[in-house]
Amino acid sequence: MKFDFDTVVERRGTNCLKYDFARERGKREGILPLWVADMDFQTAPAILEKLERVVKHGIFGYSEGKEDYFWAISKWYKERFDWNLKVNWLVKTPGVVFGIAAAIRAFTKEGEGVLIQQPVYYPFSEVIRDNDRVLVNSPLKLENGHYEIDFEDFEKQIKENDVKLFLLCSPHNPVGRVWKEQELRKLGDICVKYDIIVVSDEIHSDFTYPGHQHRIFASLSPAYADITVTCTAPSKTFNLAGLQISNIFISNTDLRKRFKEEIEAQGYSQVNLMGLAACQAAYENGGEWLDRLKEYLYGNLAFVKAFLQEYLPEITLIEPEGTYLIWLDFRSLNLPEEELEDLIVNKANLWLDSGAIFGTVGRGFERINIACPRKTLEKALVQLEQALH
Repeated sequence: MKFDFDTVVERRGTNCLKYDFARERGKREGILPLWVADMDFQTAPAILEKLERVVKHGIFGYSEGKEDYFWAISKWYKERFDWNLKVNWLVKTPGVVFGIAAAIRAFTKEGEGVLIQQPVYYPFSEVIRDNDRVLVNSPLKLENGHYEIDFEDFEKQIKENDVKLFLLCSPHNPVGRVWKEQELRKLGDICVKYDIIVVSDEIHSDFTYPGHQHRIFASLSPAYADITVTCTAPSKTFNLAGLQISNIFISNTDLRKRFKEEIEAQGYSQVNLMGLAACQAAYENGGEWLDRLKEYLYGNLAFVKAFLQEYLPEITLIEPEGTYLIWLDFRSLNLPEEELEDLIVNKANLWLDSGAIFGTVGRGFERINIACPRKTLEKALVQLEQALH
Protein backbone atom coordinates (compact mmCIF):
# COMPACT_ATOMS: atom_id res chain seq x y z
CA MET A 1 0.00 0.00 0.00
CA LYS A 2 1.08 3.58 -0.62
CA PHE A 3 0.33 4.35 3.03
CA ASP A 4 1.41 2.08 5.88
CA PHE A 5 -1.28 1.13 8.38
CA ASP A 6 0.26 -2.19 9.42
CA THR A 7 3.35 -0.98 11.26
CA VAL A 8 2.88 -0.85 15.02
CA VAL A 9 4.08 2.55 16.21
CA GLU A 10 5.26 2.56 19.83
CA ARG A 11 3.16 5.10 21.69
CA ARG A 12 4.27 4.33 25.22
CA GLY A 13 6.53 6.96 26.72
CA THR A 14 4.99 9.80 24.70
CA ASN A 15 2.58 11.08 27.38
CA CYS A 16 -0.14 9.33 25.41
CA LEU A 17 -3.45 9.23 27.28
CA LYS A 18 -4.34 5.92 25.68
CA TYR A 19 -1.17 4.03 26.66
CA ASP A 20 0.69 5.99 29.36
CA PHE A 21 -2.01 6.64 31.95
CA ALA A 22 -3.28 3.18 32.82
CA ARG A 23 -2.11 3.32 36.43
CA GLU A 24 -3.51 6.82 36.94
CA ARG A 25 -6.88 5.57 35.69
CA GLY A 26 -6.99 2.47 37.84
CA LYS A 27 -5.65 -0.07 35.35
CA ARG A 28 -2.50 -2.18 35.50
CA GLU A 29 0.63 -1.24 33.58
CA GLY A 30 0.95 -3.07 30.25
CA ILE A 31 -2.79 -3.44 29.66
CA LEU A 32 -3.72 -3.38 25.95
CA PRO A 33 -5.85 -0.28 25.30
CA LEU A 34 -8.61 -0.08 22.71
CA TRP A 35 -10.69 2.52 24.47
CA VAL A 36 -10.34 6.26 23.77
CA ALA A 37 -11.19 7.35 20.23
CA ASP A 38 -7.83 8.13 18.73
CA MET A 39 -5.99 6.01 16.18
CA ASP A 40 -2.73 4.08 16.45
CA PHE A 41 -1.71 5.27 12.97
CA GLN A 42 0.60 8.13 12.09
CA THR A 43 -1.32 10.93 10.42
CA ALA A 44 -1.22 11.68 6.70
CA PRO A 45 2.24 12.45 5.26
CA ALA A 46 1.02 15.79 3.89
CA ILE A 47 0.13 16.88 7.43
CA LEU A 48 3.49 15.78 8.83
CA GLU A 49 5.29 17.71 6.10
CA LYS A 50 3.30 20.87 6.87
CA LEU A 51 3.96 20.57 10.60
CA GLU A 52 7.68 20.02 9.99
CA ARG A 53 7.82 23.28 8.05
CA VAL A 54 6.06 25.12 10.87
CA VAL A 55 8.47 23.66 13.44
CA LYS A 56 11.53 24.57 11.38
CA HIS A 57 10.36 28.16 11.23
CA GLY A 58 10.79 28.15 14.99
CA ILE A 59 8.39 30.90 16.06
CA PHE A 60 5.15 29.89 17.69
CA GLY A 61 3.38 33.17 18.41
CA TYR A 62 -0.30 34.08 18.27
CA SER A 63 -1.78 32.78 15.05
CA GLU A 64 -5.04 32.76 13.12
CA GLY A 65 -6.40 31.19 9.96
CA LYS A 66 -6.77 33.29 6.83
CA GLU A 67 -9.17 32.80 3.93
CA ASP A 68 -7.27 29.82 2.52
CA TYR A 69 -7.94 27.97 5.81
CA PHE A 70 -11.69 28.38 5.32
CA TRP A 71 -11.56 27.49 1.64
CA ALA A 72 -9.77 24.23 2.39
CA ILE A 73 -12.59 23.24 4.74
CA SER A 74 -15.27 24.52 2.40
CA LYS A 75 -13.94 22.54 -0.57
CA TRP A 76 -13.81 19.35 1.53
CA TYR A 77 -17.41 19.61 2.67
CA LYS A 78 -18.68 20.61 -0.75
CA GLU A 79 -16.98 17.72 -2.54
CA ARG A 80 -17.66 15.03 0.05
CA PHE A 81 -21.02 16.12 1.52
CA ASP A 82 -22.47 18.62 -0.96
CA TRP A 83 -22.63 21.24 1.79
CA ASN A 84 -22.12 24.86 0.82
CA LEU A 85 -20.45 26.83 3.60
CA LYS A 86 -20.09 30.57 4.13
CA VAL A 87 -17.01 32.02 5.77
CA ASN A 88 -18.92 34.04 8.37
CA TRP A 89 -20.55 30.86 9.72
CA LEU A 90 -17.22 29.58 11.06
CA VAL A 91 -16.26 29.72 14.72
CA LYS A 92 -13.08 27.87 15.72
CA THR A 93 -12.82 26.14 19.10
CA PRO A 94 -10.20 23.90 20.74
CA GLY A 95 -12.51 20.89 20.57
CA VAL A 96 -16.02 19.69 19.85
CA VAL A 97 -16.82 18.99 23.51
CA PHE A 98 -15.67 22.53 24.36
CA GLY A 99 -18.04 23.78 21.67
CA ILE A 100 -20.93 21.67 22.96
CA ALA A 101 -20.44 22.96 26.50
CA ALA A 102 -20.32 26.54 25.20
CA ALA A 103 -23.55 25.97 23.26
CA ILE A 104 -25.31 24.57 26.32
CA ARG A 105 -24.37 27.66 28.33
CA ALA A 106 -25.20 30.04 25.48
CA PHE A 107 -28.63 28.66 24.61
CA THR A 108 -30.05 27.25 27.85
CA LYS A 109 -30.47 28.26 31.47
CA GLU A 110 -29.79 26.25 34.61
CA GLY A 111 -32.61 23.80 35.21
CA GLU A 112 -33.67 23.60 31.57
CA GLY A 113 -33.70 20.31 29.70
CA VAL A 114 -31.09 19.09 27.23
CA LEU A 115 -32.09 16.00 25.25
CA ILE A 116 -29.78 13.14 24.28
CA GLN A 117 -30.25 9.65 22.84
CA GLN A 118 -28.47 7.06 24.95
CA PRO A 119 -26.39 4.98 24.68
CA VAL A 120 -24.39 7.97 23.47
CA TYR A 121 -20.95 9.58 23.73
CA TYR A 122 -20.55 9.99 27.49
CA PRO A 123 -19.21 13.60 27.56
CA PHE A 124 -22.72 14.64 26.46
CA SER A 125 -24.04 13.63 29.88
CA GLU A 126 -21.06 15.15 31.67
CA VAL A 127 -21.33 18.63 30.15
CA ILE A 128 -25.09 18.71 30.72
CA ARG A 129 -24.78 17.88 34.41
CA ASP A 130 -21.60 19.92 34.96
CA ASN A 131 -23.47 23.00 33.73
CA ASP A 132 -26.50 22.33 35.97
CA ARG A 133 -28.86 21.53 33.15
CA VAL A 134 -31.37 18.67 33.28
CA LEU A 135 -30.42 15.58 31.31
CA VAL A 136 -33.40 14.28 29.35
CA ASN A 137 -32.99 10.95 27.63
CA SER A 138 -34.91 9.48 24.73
CA PRO A 139 -33.10 6.15 24.39
CA LEU A 140 -32.52 4.47 21.08
CA LYS A 141 -34.36 1.21 20.49
CA LEU A 142 -32.37 -1.95 19.78
CA GLU A 143 -34.48 -4.08 17.47
CA ASN A 144 -33.14 -7.19 15.73
CA GLY A 145 -29.56 -6.09 16.21
CA HIS A 146 -30.18 -2.59 14.86
CA TYR A 147 -30.66 0.71 16.69
CA GLU A 148 -33.60 2.92 15.77
CA ILE A 149 -34.95 6.27 16.95
CA ASP A 150 -38.17 6.22 18.96
CA PHE A 151 -39.70 9.33 17.40
CA GLU A 152 -42.86 9.17 19.50
CA ASP A 153 -40.81 9.13 22.70
CA PHE A 154 -38.48 11.81 21.32
CA GLU A 155 -41.38 14.23 20.93
CA LYS A 156 -42.90 13.18 24.25
CA GLN A 157 -39.68 13.94 26.13
CA ILE A 158 -39.48 17.40 24.56
CA LYS A 159 -43.04 18.25 25.54
CA GLU A 160 -42.84 16.94 29.09
CA ASN A 161 -39.37 18.09 30.19
CA ASP A 162 -38.94 21.75 29.17
CA VAL A 163 -36.33 20.74 26.61
CA LYS A 164 -34.57 23.65 24.93
CA LEU A 165 -31.66 21.94 23.19
CA PHE A 166 -30.97 18.60 21.54
CA LEU A 167 -27.52 17.03 21.18
CA LEU A 168 -27.52 15.02 17.95
CA CYS A 169 -24.72 12.49 17.50
CA SER A 170 -24.33 11.86 13.76
CA PRO A 171 -22.86 9.39 12.90
CA HIS A 172 -23.76 7.92 16.24
CA ASN A 173 -21.09 7.05 18.77
CA PRO A 174 -21.04 4.30 20.03
CA VAL A 175 -23.71 2.33 18.14
CA GLY A 176 -22.36 3.20 14.69
CA ARG A 177 -25.57 4.36 13.03
CA VAL A 178 -25.31 6.61 10.00
CA TRP A 179 -28.71 8.23 10.10
CA LYS A 180 -30.77 8.08 6.93
CA GLU A 181 -32.08 11.30 5.45
CA GLN A 182 -35.68 10.49 6.37
CA GLU A 183 -34.65 9.87 9.98
CA LEU A 184 -32.86 13.21 10.17
CA ARG A 185 -35.84 14.96 8.61
CA LYS A 186 -38.22 13.48 11.19
CA LEU A 187 -35.96 14.71 13.97
CA GLY A 188 -35.62 18.09 12.27
CA ASP A 189 -39.35 18.58 11.83
CA ILE A 190 -39.96 17.85 15.52
CA CYS A 191 -37.21 20.26 16.59
CA VAL A 192 -38.54 23.01 14.31
CA LYS A 193 -42.05 22.44 15.65
CA TYR A 194 -40.97 22.97 19.25
CA ASP A 195 -38.26 25.57 18.54
CA ILE A 196 -35.47 23.28 19.78
CA ILE A 197 -31.87 24.28 19.11
CA VAL A 198 -29.88 21.37 17.65
CA VAL A 199 -26.20 20.96 18.43
CA SER A 200 -25.10 18.39 15.87
CA ASP A 201 -21.86 16.55 16.64
CA GLU A 202 -20.68 15.37 13.21
CA ILE A 203 -17.05 14.70 14.12
CA HIS A 204 -17.21 11.13 12.72
CA SER A 205 -18.81 12.18 9.42
CA ASP A 206 -15.82 11.11 7.30
CA PHE A 207 -16.08 7.50 8.50
CA THR A 208 -18.87 5.61 6.78
CA TYR A 209 -18.83 2.05 5.46
CA PRO A 210 -19.86 1.01 1.94
CA GLY A 211 -23.55 1.48 1.30
CA HIS A 212 -23.95 4.32 3.78
CA GLN A 213 -23.80 8.06 3.13
CA HIS A 214 -23.52 10.70 5.83
CA ARG A 215 -25.82 13.68 5.42
CA ILE A 216 -25.03 16.96 7.14
CA PHE A 217 -28.15 17.72 9.19
CA ALA A 218 -28.07 21.47 8.56
CA SER A 219 -27.75 20.93 4.80
CA LEU A 220 -31.14 19.23 4.52
CA SER A 221 -33.30 22.30 5.02
CA PRO A 222 -32.95 26.06 5.60
CA ALA A 223 -35.29 25.59 8.55
CA TYR A 224 -32.95 23.02 10.09
CA ALA A 225 -29.88 25.15 9.39
CA ASP A 226 -31.53 28.06 11.18
CA ILE A 227 -31.69 26.14 14.49
CA THR A 228 -28.43 24.21 14.21
CA VAL A 229 -24.91 24.45 15.53
CA THR A 230 -22.82 22.00 13.46
CA CYS A 231 -19.69 20.70 15.17
CA THR A 232 -16.90 19.40 12.94
CA ALA A 233 -13.19 18.69 13.35
CA PRO A 234 -10.32 16.96 11.57
CA SER A 235 -9.28 15.30 14.84
CA LYS A 236 -10.95 11.89 14.43
CA THR A 237 -10.46 11.77 10.67
CA PHE A 238 -6.74 12.53 10.68
CA ASN A 239 -5.75 11.58 14.25
CA LEU A 240 -5.15 15.16 15.38
CA ALA A 241 -6.99 15.25 18.72
CA GLY A 242 -3.93 16.46 20.62
CA LEU A 243 -3.68 19.54 18.41
CA GLN A 244 -7.07 20.78 19.66
CA ILE A 245 -8.78 22.28 16.63
CA SER A 246 -12.48 22.19 15.76
CA ASN A 247 -14.62 24.09 13.29
CA ILE A 248 -18.13 25.03 14.38
CA PHE A 249 -20.60 26.29 11.74
CA ILE A 250 -23.64 28.41 12.65
CA SER A 251 -25.63 30.08 9.87
CA ASN A 252 -28.14 31.79 12.18
CA THR A 253 -26.71 35.23 12.97
CA ASP A 254 -28.25 35.50 16.45
CA LEU A 255 -27.19 31.99 17.50
CA ARG A 256 -23.68 32.61 16.22
CA LYS A 257 -23.46 35.91 18.13
CA ARG A 258 -24.57 34.27 21.39
CA PHE A 259 -22.19 31.36 20.88
CA LYS A 260 -19.21 33.63 20.23
CA GLU A 261 -20.08 35.74 23.27
CA GLU A 262 -20.04 32.63 25.45
CA ILE A 263 -16.60 31.62 24.14
CA GLU A 264 -15.30 35.14 24.73
CA ALA A 265 -16.68 35.02 28.27
CA GLN A 266 -14.45 32.00 28.90
CA GLY A 267 -11.39 34.10 27.96
CA TYR A 268 -10.68 32.08 24.81
CA SER A 269 -9.63 33.60 21.49
CA GLN A 270 -7.21 32.05 18.95
CA VAL A 271 -6.74 28.33 18.51
CA ASN A 272 -3.21 26.96 18.39
CA LEU A 273 -0.87 27.33 15.45
CA MET A 274 -0.15 23.63 14.96
CA GLY A 275 -3.85 22.81 14.88
CA LEU A 276 -4.50 25.44 12.24
CA ALA A 277 -1.64 24.20 10.07
CA ALA A 278 -2.60 20.53 10.41
CA CYS A 279 -6.28 21.14 9.72
CA GLN A 280 -5.62 23.09 6.53
CA ALA A 281 -3.10 20.53 5.27
CA ALA A 282 -5.53 17.70 6.04
CA TYR A 283 -8.38 19.15 4.04
CA GLU A 284 -6.12 20.28 1.20
CA ASN A 285 -4.02 17.15 0.73
CA GLY A 286 -5.26 14.36 3.01
CA GLY A 287 -8.06 12.92 0.89
CA GLU A 288 -6.19 9.99 -0.66
CA TRP A 289 -4.74 8.98 2.72
CA LEU A 290 -8.23 8.97 4.24
CA ASP A 291 -9.67 6.88 1.42
CA ARG A 292 -6.98 4.22 1.92
CA LEU A 293 -7.45 4.36 5.69
CA LYS A 294 -11.16 3.67 5.31
CA GLU A 295 -10.38 0.61 3.19
CA TYR A 296 -8.04 -0.64 5.91
CA LEU A 297 -10.63 -0.05 8.64
CA TYR A 298 -13.23 -1.93 6.60
CA GLY A 299 -10.77 -4.81 6.49
CA ASN A 300 -10.40 -4.59 10.27
CA LEU A 301 -14.15 -4.73 10.64
CA ALA A 302 -14.32 -7.82 8.42
CA PHE A 303 -11.57 -9.41 10.52
CA VAL A 304 -13.51 -8.79 13.74
CA LYS A 305 -16.70 -10.24 12.27
CA ALA A 306 -14.93 -13.39 11.12
CA PHE A 307 -13.10 -13.82 14.44
CA LEU A 308 -16.27 -13.45 16.49
CA GLN A 309 -18.14 -15.90 14.29
CA GLU A 310 -15.44 -18.54 14.59
CA TYR A 311 -14.08 -18.09 18.10
CA LEU A 312 -16.48 -15.91 20.09
CA PRO A 313 -20.02 -16.64 18.93
CA GLU A 314 -21.32 -15.65 22.39
CA ILE A 315 -20.46 -12.01 21.61
CA THR A 316 -22.65 -10.14 19.15
CA LEU A 317 -21.41 -7.34 16.95
CA ILE A 318 -23.89 -4.53 16.40
CA GLU A 319 -23.22 -4.00 12.71
CA PRO A 320 -21.72 -0.52 12.34
CA GLU A 321 -22.57 1.78 9.46
CA GLY A 322 -19.90 4.30 10.36
CA THR A 323 -17.12 5.37 12.79
CA TYR A 324 -14.07 3.28 13.74
CA LEU A 325 -15.71 2.29 17.03
CA ILE A 326 -17.62 -0.96 17.33
CA TRP A 327 -20.32 -1.85 19.85
CA LEU A 328 -20.17 -5.41 21.15
CA ASP A 329 -23.01 -7.12 22.99
CA PHE A 330 -21.81 -9.36 25.86
CA ARG A 331 -25.25 -9.79 27.46
CA SER A 332 -25.59 -13.47 26.55
CA LEU A 333 -22.82 -14.18 29.09
CA ASN A 334 -25.26 -13.12 31.85
CA LEU A 335 -22.46 -11.53 33.86
CA PRO A 336 -23.04 -8.77 36.41
CA GLU A 337 -21.29 -5.52 35.51
CA GLU A 338 -18.40 -6.06 37.91
CA GLU A 339 -17.78 -9.60 36.64
CA LEU A 340 -17.80 -8.46 33.02
CA GLU A 341 -15.28 -5.77 33.96
CA ASP A 342 -13.13 -8.39 35.72
CA LEU A 343 -13.23 -10.63 32.64
CA ILE A 344 -12.10 -7.88 30.30
CA VAL A 345 -9.64 -5.99 32.49
CA ASN A 346 -8.10 -8.63 34.72
CA LYS A 347 -8.43 -11.83 32.70
CA ALA A 348 -8.20 -10.56 29.12
CA ASN A 349 -5.87 -7.67 30.08
CA LEU A 350 -7.83 -5.28 27.84
CA TRP A 351 -8.79 -1.67 28.42
CA LEU A 352 -12.08 -1.05 26.63
CA ASP A 353 -14.91 1.42 27.19
CA SER A 354 -17.60 -0.16 29.35
CA GLY A 355 -21.02 0.30 27.82
CA ALA A 356 -22.40 1.52 31.15
CA ILE A 357 -20.64 4.88 30.81
CA PHE A 358 -22.81 5.60 27.75
CA GLY A 359 -25.97 5.28 29.84
CA THR A 360 -27.76 2.52 31.71
CA VAL A 361 -29.03 1.07 28.41
CA GLY A 362 -25.39 0.40 27.54
CA ARG A 363 -24.86 -2.11 30.35
CA GLY A 364 -23.63 -5.43 29.05
CA PHE A 365 -21.97 -3.81 26.03
CA GLU A 366 -18.38 -2.74 25.35
CA ARG A 367 -17.06 -0.15 22.91
CA ILE A 368 -13.90 -1.13 21.06
CA ASN A 369 -11.67 1.08 18.91
CA ILE A 370 -10.57 -0.81 15.77
CA ALA A 371 -8.37 2.01 14.40
CA CYS A 372 -5.14 0.14 14.96
CA PRO A 373 -2.83 -2.21 13.04
CA ARG A 374 -4.50 -5.56 12.44
CA LYS A 375 -1.92 -7.43 14.51
CA THR A 376 -2.89 -5.26 17.51
CA LEU A 377 -6.55 -5.98 16.93
CA GLU A 378 -5.86 -9.70 16.56
CA LYS A 379 -3.85 -9.73 19.80
CA ALA A 380 -6.75 -8.12 21.64
CA LEU A 381 -9.32 -10.57 20.30
CA VAL A 382 -7.09 -13.57 21.09
CA GLN A 383 -6.67 -12.32 24.65
CA LEU A 384 -10.44 -11.98 24.96
CA GLU A 385 -11.05 -15.46 23.54
CA GLN A 386 -8.51 -17.04 25.89
CA ALA A 387 -9.97 -15.24 28.91
CA LEU A 388 -13.50 -16.29 28.08
CA HIS A 389 -12.75 -19.90 27.27
